[in-house]
Amino acid sequence: MRQKIYDTAVKQERAVLVGVITANENDERAKEYLEELQFLVETAGAKTEKIFTQKLAKPDRATFVGSGRLEDIKVYVKEEEIDMVVFDDELSPSQLRNIENELQVKILDRNNLILDIFANRAQTAQAKTQVELAQLQYLLPRLTRMWTHLERQKGGIGMRGPGESQIETDRRLILNKISLLKDRLKLIDRQNETQRKNRTQMVRVALVGYTNVGKSTIMNMISKSDVFAENKLFATLDTTVRKVVIDNVPFLLSDTVGFIRKLPHDLVECFKSTLDEVREADLLVHVVDVSHPSFEDHIRAVNETLKDLGASDKQTITVFNKIDAFKPMQMHPDEEVEPVTLEDFKHSWMAKNNSPAIFISATKKENIEEFRSMLYQYVKDIHMDRYPYDHLLY
Repeated sequence: MRQKIYDTAVKQERAVLVGVITANENDERAKEYLEELQFLVETAGAKTEKIFTQKLAKPDRATFVGSGRLEDIKVYVKEEEIDMVVFDDELSPSQLRNIENELQVKILDRNNLILDIFANRAQTAQAKTQVELAQLQYLLPRLTRMWTHLERQKGGIGMRGPGESQIETDRRLILNKISLLKDRLKLIDRQNETQRKNRTQMVRVALVGYTNVGKSTIMNMISKSDVFAENKLFATLDTTVRKVVIDNVPFLLSDTVGFIRKLPHDLVECFKSTLDEVREADLLVHVVDVSHPSFEDHIRAVNETLKDLGASDKQTITVFNKIDAFKPMQMHPDEEVEPVTLEDFKHSWMAKNNSPAIFISATKKENIEEFRSMLYQYVKDIHMDRYPYDHLLY
């Protein structure tokens, strides 16, 4: 008798992406968002097969994209045996239920996808607790769709099925768990605060920036440490702090979680304690991927998040990374103007902005010594201002 052989390899999930182009967005902006969503899907481990878009004044209240477009998606999903459909915006509980009923496959929205990536990347107790809290807060209003198999066909007085009591039980359990996780986070935060107080005598520098701009690579290069760095979104979730000495000046360098557009509100709230390193830093190093076509949008997104954290007024060095991958860009595609080169951009940035900037390539080691010198000078000035009688510097 021949032995059967089973393939136990995990099959890569195949996904379809869906986005709505509203009156406030143009095609180019919507394309950027969907490309970012595709990168998120790849980071989560799935493969994008097709992208559907729909132009609407605002998302449809029942099905997000409208019944006609949903029918197109349904046909494609059935024919191609797609595993999941990912929407580029947050879906309401009713939209999620309606779409799931129609498509009969796994439905995720952008928030759910980001939460899943965060859950996969969390390493420390703090990050795991923060992600679990955000997941439960996301799940709470969406509980009703999970218990449809327990509901009776008819509603009304005297006809309440076991599904309703089960939902109430689950809701109470989740609320209790949320309360417990919040208490645990407060405890972890107090412990971290004690650690930070013990480090107050040293100048503190925090690396901030959009996700996947090269912060961890710069951290590894400056601190000669081994922080996880990968060409994926949210490769680093946990704040890493390393002691660095440049010449005769010691300081603490921290690598923080990357920011992103349309970041779920619950996640921002839950990760605010992680970003205390940013709030309490003496100097921020804002890393920008200058090779990305939307890097100016990324700068705005980071600045808005820093403003939310109360850290927008801190002294900042802007580091334009990945100059080796920079391509001349057409600022106004409709006009016949020469593309902007890196040199043009350097001069325009210096003319328009007051904050000091430096252009480097962390992977190719370009302009690294200039960056070290600039960082040294700023840290030294802060150190001398704080400790004017420190003879180590003379």
